[in-house]
Amino acid sequence: MSNENQTGPVRPIAGLAEISDRYDVVLCDVWGVLHNGVASFPPASRALAAYRRRGGAVVLITNAPRPSAPIRRQLQRLGVGSDAFDDIATSGDVTIALIAERIDDPVFHIGPARDLSLFEAAHEAAGRAPRLLPLEEARYALCTGLRDDVTETLDDYETELRAMAARGMPMICANPDIVIHRGDSLIYCAGALAGRYEALGGEVVYAGKPYPPIYARALALAERAHGRAIDRRRALAVGDGMKTDIAGAARAGLDALLVTRGIHRAALHGDVLERPASAARLERLCQEFGVRPVAAIGSLEG
Repeated sequence: MSNENQTGPVRPIAGLAEISDRYDVVLCDVWGVLHNGVASFPPASRALAAYRRRGGAVVLITNAPRPSAPIRRQLQRLGVGSDAFDDIATSGDVTIALIAERIDDPVFHIGPARDLSLFEAAHEAAGRAPRLLPLEEARYALCTGLRDDVTETLDDYETELRAMAARGMPMICANPDIVIHRGDSLIYCAGALAGRYEALGGEVVYAGKPYPPIYARALALAERAHGRAIDRRRALAVGDGMKTDIAGAARAGLDALLVTRGIHRAALHGDVLERPASAARLERLCQEFGVRPVAAIGSLEG
Protein backbone atom coordinates (compact mmCIF):
# COMPACT_ATOMS: atom_id res chain seq x y z
CA MET A 1 0.00 0.00 0.00
CA SER A 2 1.51 3.38 -0.99
CA ASN A 3 1.80 6.15 1.57
CA GLU A 4 -0.74 8.38 -0.14
CA ASN A 5 -3.39 5.86 1.00
CA GLN A 6 -2.30 5.60 4.63
CA THR A 7 -4.81 6.90 7.17
CA GLY A 8 -3.88 5.45 10.58
CA PRO A 9 -1.20 6.47 13.06
CA VAL A 10 2.38 6.46 11.79
CA ARG A 11 4.21 3.43 13.15
CA PRO A 12 7.31 4.28 15.22
CA ILE A 13 10.24 1.91 14.62
CA ALA A 14 13.72 1.62 16.09
CA GLY A 15 15.42 -0.05 13.13
CA LEU A 16 15.01 -0.50 9.37
CA ALA A 17 14.97 -4.29 9.77
CA GLU A 18 11.55 -4.06 11.46
CA ILE A 19 9.91 -3.32 8.09
CA SER A 20 12.55 -3.97 5.41
CA ASP A 21 11.40 -7.51 4.59
CA ARG A 22 8.37 -5.96 2.85
CA TYR A 23 10.61 -4.27 0.30
CA ASP A 24 12.99 -5.24 -2.51
CA VAL A 25 14.33 -1.71 -2.95
CA VAL A 26 15.13 1.28 -0.75
CA LEU A 27 15.40 4.75 -2.27
CA CYS A 28 17.31 6.64 0.42
CA ASP A 29 17.77 10.37 0.86
CA VAL A 30 21.33 11.51 1.52
CA TRP A 31 21.60 14.88 3.28
CA GLY A 32 19.95 14.62 6.70
CA VAL A 33 19.86 10.81 6.61
CA LEU A 34 23.39 9.64 5.75
CA HIS A 35 25.26 12.85 6.64
CA ASN A 36 24.76 16.51 7.53
CA GLY A 37 27.33 17.99 5.18
CA VAL A 38 30.01 17.92 7.88
CA ALA A 39 29.99 14.37 9.22
CA SER A 40 28.41 11.07 8.21
CA PHE A 41 26.05 9.02 10.37
CA PRO A 42 27.68 5.55 10.54
CA PRO A 43 24.58 3.68 11.85
CA ALA A 44 22.68 4.75 8.73
CA SER A 45 25.37 3.39 6.41
CA ARG A 46 25.49 0.15 8.39
CA ALA A 47 21.71 -0.23 8.18
CA LEU A 48 21.72 0.10 4.40
CA ALA A 49 24.71 -2.23 4.02
CA ALA A 50 22.94 -4.86 6.14
CA TYR A 51 19.79 -4.48 4.03
CA ARG A 52 21.84 -5.06 0.86
CA ARG A 53 23.40 -8.17 2.38
CA ARG A 54 19.86 -9.49 2.88
CA GLY A 55 19.27 -9.14 -0.85
CA GLY A 56 17.81 -5.64 -1.12
CA ALA A 57 18.91 -2.96 -3.58
CA VAL A 58 19.65 0.60 -2.42
CA VAL A 59 19.63 3.67 -4.64
CA LEU A 60 20.49 6.99 -3.05
CA ILE A 61 18.17 9.75 -4.24
CA THR A 62 19.29 13.30 -3.59
CA ASN A 63 18.41 16.85 -4.55
CA ALA A 64 22.11 17.67 -4.85
CA PRO A 65 22.37 19.83 -8.00
CA ARG A 66 25.46 18.02 -9.33
CA PRO A 67 26.09 14.83 -11.31
CA SER A 68 26.31 11.61 -9.35
CA ALA A 69 30.10 11.19 -9.72
CA PRO A 70 31.09 14.13 -7.47
CA ILE A 71 28.39 13.13 -4.97
CA ARG A 72 29.92 9.67 -4.81
CA ARG A 73 33.32 11.25 -4.06
CA GLN A 74 31.76 13.49 -1.39
CA LEU A 75 30.18 10.47 0.30
CA GLN A 76 33.54 8.71 0.33
CA ARG A 77 35.22 11.75 1.93
CA LEU A 78 32.53 11.86 4.62
CA GLY A 79 32.94 8.18 5.40
CA VAL A 80 29.82 6.70 3.79
CA GLY A 81 30.91 3.23 2.67
CA SER A 82 30.37 2.06 -0.91
CA ASP A 83 28.74 -1.08 0.50
CA ALA A 84 25.78 1.04 1.65
CA PHE A 85 24.34 1.60 -1.83
CA ASP A 86 24.17 0.29 -5.38
CA ASP A 87 23.78 3.57 -7.26
CA ILE A 88 22.91 7.26 -6.96
CA ALA A 89 20.22 9.38 -8.64
CA THR A 90 20.77 13.12 -8.26
CA SER A 91 18.74 16.16 -9.13
CA GLY A 92 21.82 17.17 -11.09
CA ASP A 93 21.47 14.10 -13.32
CA VAL A 94 17.90 15.14 -14.20
CA THR A 95 19.04 18.74 -14.72
CA ILE A 96 21.71 17.65 -17.21
CA ALA A 97 18.99 16.13 -19.40
CA LEU A 98 16.94 19.35 -19.17
CA ILE A 99 19.94 21.45 -20.22
CA ALA A 100 20.71 19.09 -23.09
CA GLU A 101 17.12 19.41 -24.34
CA ARG A 102 17.67 23.15 -24.88
CA ILE A 103 21.39 23.12 -25.56
CA ASP A 104 21.16 25.90 -28.17
CA ASP A 105 19.45 28.36 -25.80
CA PRO A 106 21.85 30.65 -23.90
CA VAL A 107 21.55 30.15 -20.14
CA PHE A 108 22.06 32.38 -17.09
CA HIS A 109 23.46 30.49 -14.09
CA ILE A 110 22.56 31.33 -10.49
CA GLY A 111 24.67 29.29 -8.10
CA PRO A 112 28.17 28.51 -6.85
CA ALA A 113 31.07 27.69 -9.14
CA ARG A 114 31.19 24.12 -7.79
CA ASP A 115 28.01 23.38 -9.78
CA LEU A 116 29.54 24.23 -13.17
CA SER A 117 30.15 20.50 -13.63
CA LEU A 118 26.49 20.34 -14.71
CA PHE A 119 27.33 22.27 -17.87
CA GLU A 120 30.34 20.08 -18.58
CA ALA A 121 28.14 17.00 -18.28
CA ALA A 122 25.47 18.58 -20.51
CA HIS A 123 28.21 19.29 -23.09
CA GLU A 124 29.12 15.62 -23.05
CA ALA A 125 25.47 14.53 -23.30
CA ALA A 126 24.52 16.90 -26.13
CA GLY A 127 27.78 16.92 -28.06
CA ARG A 128 28.17 20.69 -27.80
CA ALA A 129 28.58 23.15 -24.96
CA PRO A 130 25.77 25.25 -23.49
CA ARG A 131 26.37 28.99 -23.72
CA LEU A 132 26.54 30.69 -20.32
CA LEU A 133 25.64 34.34 -20.74
CA PRO A 134 24.59 37.30 -18.56
CA LEU A 135 20.95 37.65 -17.57
CA GLU A 136 20.26 40.24 -20.29
CA GLU A 137 21.34 37.86 -23.08
CA ALA A 138 20.00 34.52 -21.77
CA ARG A 139 16.85 32.67 -22.79
CA TYR A 140 16.42 30.83 -19.50
CA ALA A 141 18.01 30.56 -16.04
CA LEU A 142 19.43 27.57 -14.22
CA CYS A 143 19.38 27.92 -10.44
CA THR A 144 21.56 25.53 -8.43
CA GLY A 145 21.59 27.56 -5.20
CA LEU A 146 22.91 30.76 -3.72
CA ARG A 147 26.32 31.79 -4.97
CA ASP A 148 27.51 32.06 -1.36
CA ASP A 149 25.09 30.23 0.92
CA VAL A 150 27.06 31.19 4.04
CA THR A 151 26.80 34.98 3.73
CA GLU A 152 23.93 35.64 1.31
CA THR A 153 20.16 35.66 1.83
CA LEU A 154 17.21 35.60 -0.57
CA ASP A 155 17.05 39.39 -0.45
CA ASP A 156 20.38 39.57 -2.26
CA TYR A 157 18.68 38.11 -5.36
CA GLU A 158 15.53 40.23 -5.47
CA THR A 159 16.78 42.56 -8.22
CA GLU A 160 17.90 39.67 -10.43
CA LEU A 161 14.69 37.72 -9.94
CA ARG A 162 12.55 40.74 -10.76
CA ALA A 163 14.58 41.38 -13.92
CA MET A 164 14.14 37.74 -14.97
CA ALA A 165 10.40 37.88 -14.33
CA ALA A 166 10.11 41.07 -16.36
CA ARG A 167 11.76 39.28 -19.31
CA GLY A 168 9.58 36.19 -18.89
CA MET A 169 12.57 33.90 -18.46
CA PRO A 170 11.79 30.33 -17.36
CA MET A 171 13.93 28.91 -14.55
CA ILE A 172 15.15 25.36 -14.09
CA CYS A 173 15.56 24.67 -10.37
CA ALA A 174 18.21 22.00 -9.89
CA ASN A 175 17.53 21.55 -6.17
CA PRO A 176 13.93 21.89 -4.95
CA ASP A 177 15.01 21.81 -1.28
CA ILE A 178 14.20 25.05 0.57
CA VAL A 179 16.72 24.69 3.40
CA ILE A 180 19.10 22.04 4.74
CA HIS A 181 21.13 21.60 7.89
CA ARG A 182 24.87 21.95 7.35
CA GLY A 183 26.10 20.83 10.73
CA ASP A 184 23.92 22.89 13.07
CA SER A 185 23.35 25.76 10.59
CA LEU A 186 20.36 26.20 8.29
CA ILE A 187 21.37 26.90 4.69
CA TYR A 188 19.11 28.18 1.91
CA CYS A 189 18.90 26.03 -1.24
CA ALA A 190 17.82 26.68 -4.82
CA GLY A 191 14.21 25.83 -3.99
CA ALA A 192 13.98 28.94 -1.81
CA LEU A 193 14.99 31.16 -4.75
CA ALA A 194 12.63 29.26 -7.05
CA GLY A 195 9.75 29.78 -4.65
CA ARG A 196 10.42 33.51 -4.57
CA TYR A 197 10.61 33.58 -8.37
CA GLU A 198 7.23 31.86 -8.64
CA ALA A 199 5.80 34.43 -6.21
CA LEU A 200 6.98 37.11 -8.64
CA GLY A 201 5.13 35.37 -11.47
CA GLY A 202 8.09 33.46 -12.89
CA GLU A 203 7.87 30.00 -14.47
CA VAL A 204 9.87 27.24 -12.73
CA VAL A 205 10.67 23.68 -13.79
CA TYR A 206 11.86 21.53 -10.87
CA ALA A 207 14.37 18.72 -11.45
CA GLY A 208 14.44 16.80 -8.16
CA LYS A 209 12.20 15.52 -5.37
CA PRO A 210 9.21 15.57 -5.05
CA TYR A 211 8.79 15.56 -8.85
CA PRO A 212 8.43 12.39 -10.95
CA PRO A 213 11.57 12.44 -13.20
CA ILE A 214 14.05 11.75 -10.42
CA TYR A 215 11.95 8.82 -9.14
CA ALA A 216 11.77 7.34 -12.64
CA ARG A 217 15.56 7.54 -12.85
CA ALA A 218 16.07 6.08 -9.36
CA LEU A 219 13.72 3.16 -10.02
CA ALA A 220 15.44 2.45 -13.34
CA LEU A 221 18.78 2.29 -11.51
CA ALA A 222 17.19 0.03 -8.90
CA GLU A 223 15.94 -2.33 -11.61
CA ARG A 224 19.43 -2.46 -13.07
CA ALA A 225 20.92 -3.23 -9.66
CA HIS A 226 18.26 -5.82 -8.82
CA GLY A 227 18.32 -7.43 -12.23
CA ARG A 228 14.56 -7.38 -12.72
CA ALA A 229 11.49 -5.15 -12.83
CA ILE A 230 10.53 -3.40 -9.59
CA ASP A 231 7.03 -3.54 -8.17
CA ARG A 232 6.51 -0.07 -6.68
CA ARG A 233 4.51 -1.63 -3.86
CA ARG A 234 7.79 -3.24 -2.76
CA ALA A 235 9.87 -0.07 -2.86
CA LEU A 236 10.47 2.11 0.21
CA ALA A 237 11.57 5.75 0.14
CA VAL A 238 13.54 6.96 3.18
CA GLY A 239 13.98 10.65 3.93
CA ASP A 240 13.70 13.49 6.41
CA GLY A 241 11.66 16.04 4.42
CA MET A 242 7.87 15.96 4.28
CA LYS A 243 7.68 18.36 1.31
CA THR A 244 10.31 16.53 -0.76
CA ASP A 245 10.91 12.94 0.41
CA ILE A 246 7.52 11.96 1.77
CA ALA A 247 5.43 13.93 -0.74
CA GLY A 248 7.60 12.67 -3.58
CA ALA A 249 7.15 9.08 -2.46
CA ALA A 250 3.37 9.58 -2.38
CA ARG A 251 3.37 10.98 -5.91
CA ALA A 252 5.47 8.04 -7.10
CA GLY A 253 3.21 5.48 -5.40
CA LEU A 254 5.83 4.39 -2.87
CA ASP A 255 5.77 3.75 0.86
CA ALA A 256 7.91 6.13 2.90
CA LEU A 257 9.90 6.06 6.13
CA LEU A 258 10.37 9.45 7.79
CA VAL A 259 13.63 10.19 9.62
CA THR A 260 12.49 12.54 12.36
CA ARG A 261 15.84 13.94 13.54
CA GLY A 262 16.40 15.67 10.21
CA ILE A 263 14.98 18.90 8.85
CA HIS A 264 11.82 18.64 11.03
CA ARG A 265 13.68 17.81 14.23
CA ALA A 266 12.68 20.98 16.09
CA ALA A 267 9.01 20.50 15.17
CA LEU A 268 9.00 16.82 16.15
CA HIS A 269 11.45 16.58 19.06
CA GLY A 270 11.33 20.06 20.57
CA ASP A 271 14.37 21.15 22.55
CA VAL A 272 15.47 17.63 23.53
CA LEU A 273 16.62 15.80 20.40
CA GLU A 274 17.28 12.57 22.31
CA ARG A 275 13.66 12.00 23.27
CA PRO A 276 11.33 10.25 20.81
CA ALA A 277 9.36 12.29 18.32
CA SER A 278 5.99 13.38 19.65
CA ALA A 279 3.16 11.36 18.08
CA ALA A 280 0.85 14.38 18.32
CA ARG A 281 3.41 16.62 16.63
CA LEU A 282 3.96 14.06 13.89
CA GLU A 283 0.23 13.84 13.29
CA ARG A 284 0.06 17.65 12.96
CA LEU A 285 2.95 17.55 10.48
CA CYS A 286 1.16 14.92 8.40
CA GLN A 287 -1.98 17.05 8.40
CA GLU A 288 0.00 20.15 7.44
CA PHE A 289 1.65 18.55 4.41
CA GLY A 290 -1.20 16.23 3.44
CA VAL A 291 1.00 13.12 3.24
CA ARG A 292 1.75 10.32 5.66
CA PRO A 293 4.72 7.94 5.93
CA VAL A 294 4.10 4.31 6.82
CA ALA A 295 6.64 4.56 9.64
CA ALA A 296 8.95 6.98 11.44
CA ILE A 297 12.41 6.51 12.91
CA GLY A 298 14.53 8.96 14.87
CA SER A 299 17.73 8.31 12.92
CA LEU A 300 18.25 5.62 10.31
CA GLU A 301 19.59 2.51 12.03
CA GLY A 302 19.56 -1.23 11.43
